[in-house]
Amino acid sequence: MKRTKWFDRKFPPIEDNGLFPSILERLEYTAIRLNYKIERLLVSTPGEAQEGKWSIKKEIGHLIDLEPLWYERMLQIIKGDPDLKVADLTNRKTHETDYDSRAFDDLIGDFGAARQKMIDLLRNITPDDLENVAIHPRLGTPMRLIDLAYFVAEHDDHHLAQITDLGNGHPA
Repeated sequence: MKRTKWFDRKFPPIEDNGLFPSILERLEYTAIRLNYKIERLLVSTPGEAQEGKWSIKKEIGHLIDLEPLWYERMLQIIKGDPDLKVADLTNRKTHETDYDSRAFDDLIGDFGAARQKMIDLLRNITPDDLENVAIHPRLGTPMRLIDLAYFVAEHDDHHLAQITDLGNGHPA
């Protein structure tokens, strides 16, 4: 099945802040899901890049690279900044970093540590924080914390699906 390209995705606002705990669960357990996926895939694949795509390790590295951006954007919303920080859409850091030389356990550990910082932040927000809005630079849409958290969870799953495809020998 062909996946929708990330930059073709739309993210309408989420009206119900009551969905936030479920989204937070997805975010909190991405590292565990990633670890489980890698353990299953390593039986059949070395994680090498295929047909110009990132390797499995680069996919994990990309998740690591974006954690500071997600965290900073969440802080911006909490502080009431009107606009969110612009991302490097070329993913230069992911392309330039030699993630393929690192062990899977180290990569997943680094991702998990960075993600825990975000989870700790989100577990301590106030109801007022959930109402703050900032404009997402690429989408041009207003985002609250719940919208950004959902965006990040969907980004995680987008790359987990890519890892599955690579592990099955089907680069997407």
